[in-house]
Amino acid sequence: MILMVIIFLLLLFWENELDDEGVVSTLEHLHVDYPQSDIPVRYCNSMILQRSIKGPDNACRKEHVFIHERPRNINRICSSPNKMACQNNSTILCFQSKTKFKMTVCKLIEGTRYPACRYRVSPTEGFILVTCDDMGPVNLQRYVE
Repeated sequence: MILMVIIFLLLLFWENELDDEGVVSTLEHLHVDYPQSDIPVRYCNSMILQRSIKGPDNACRKEHVFIHERPRNINRICSSPNKMACQNNSTILCFQSKTKFKMTVCKLIEGTRYPACRYRVSPTEGFILVTCDDMGPVNLQRYVE
């Protein structure tokens, strides 16, 4: 019985470790907010804090995008015929969405270190470009209005 409790606690701890490191870095966790959260004031500031979105060494990100589209529609981008070399790395292919998605662009207006980052909210629509692997979208590379 004690052994079962120890195994349970180890599994619980291991699962939480995976959540802290693995899930946080997924495209869906970082960029997808569907349906859009009902945050009437300071949407960007709230979402970035809630999802612990920060740059290396806890730096504030200069810009962050939340996509307000169903995850399954975002996953379909990887089968898009619209392929091109990614902007900064010509050896990696980017896939562009066929249609424009509703998004919120958060632009840094104040702060340098997380969590003291303040953002301006800019609702927009645009095509998104993602990198993909066998499982689907991996990284949001950029958006094009």
